[in-house]
Amino acid sequence: MDTMEYRRLGSSGLVVSAVGLGCNNLGRAGTATQDQAGTDAIINAALESGITFFDVADMYGKEPGLSETMLGKALGSRRDEVVIGTKFGLDMNGANGNDFGARGSRSYIIRAVEASLRRLGTDYLDLYQFHTPDPLTPVAETLATLDGLVSAGKVRYIGHSNHSGWQIAEAEFTARIQGTERFISTQNHYNLLDRRAELEAVPAAQAYSLGLLPYFPLANGLLTGKYSGATAPVGSRLTHARQHLMDTVDFSQLRSFSDFAAERGFTELEIAISWLAAQPGVSSVIAGATRPGQIEQNARANSWKPSSKDLAELDTIFPRTPRIALF
Repeated sequence: MDTMEYRRLGSSGLVVSAVGLGCNNLGRAGTATQDQAGTDAIINAALESGITFFDVADMYGKEPGLSETMLGKALGSRRDEVVIGTKFGLDMNGANGNDFGARGSRSYIIRAVEASLRRLGTDYLDLYQFHTPDPLTPVAETLATLDGLVSAGKVRYIGHSNHSGWQIAEAEFTARIQGTERFISTQNHYNLLDRRAELEAVPAAQAYSLGLLPYFPLANGLLTGKYSGATAPVGSRLTHARQHLMDTVDFSQLRSFSDFAAERGFTELEIAISWLAAQPGVSSVIAGATRPGQIEQNARANSWKPSSKDLAELDTIFPRTPRIALF
């Protein structure tokens, strides 16, 4: 297997594997990782493949918190060998008490971090990420609270997810004005089929030296080569989840992508992840998995290094999202 590449997360001193493991399937009903044995298998496969970045969230699992619990058990004594990035800020259905929708508030964050630490079986988080903006709480309060957690040693670095360009800029300048810890990373939906992040989030992240952590790199499986016809393969994800996506697929585009990959001797999965890994500012591509074989494929995926000609050809197959003219 090719050697895994390791990168700094933004301009920070935190180092992550260029391909990370998205842990949203841990404890998810109907998957091979719904129980601890299945989870142990993919966590061990990830460690053996050189993956060091494990991305989870407090609301993942068939019940909120289950993914964190299972990840903590699977890592066990190897916890200090990895980087754990967990998230807070989405609805926990009351697991963290009545939050009144203000999940970026001081009182909520303090409850949330203690619960995540307990479930993960650790006394510190490498990266604590604000899962989605809270319209009810000033970002100044969120940052001041997170700064206190860093000072207390419970959190080492902070990041955010699903923030727009202006929200990234607001958080950066608020941290500068207050003199608090700043976010070092941003996690956004980003892949060849959905390049909207390039309109605002990617330029903002580059401007402030944030590490980009793209999620959904395979577009729910559409970029794996499995979907070449007008119907989803039996047993595939889009037969039971996000079925509406099949109505928007351009199958001629996917066939062109398949030809592109075949001409270079790589799989569509390898091309999709490698393309993201080659984008400016990307620190780690978050790829999910439920079986050890998928882990090994994901870990190998950054072995292809696209040339400028390759990138231009992919831009032709998957055009950039057009910018809206304001004047």
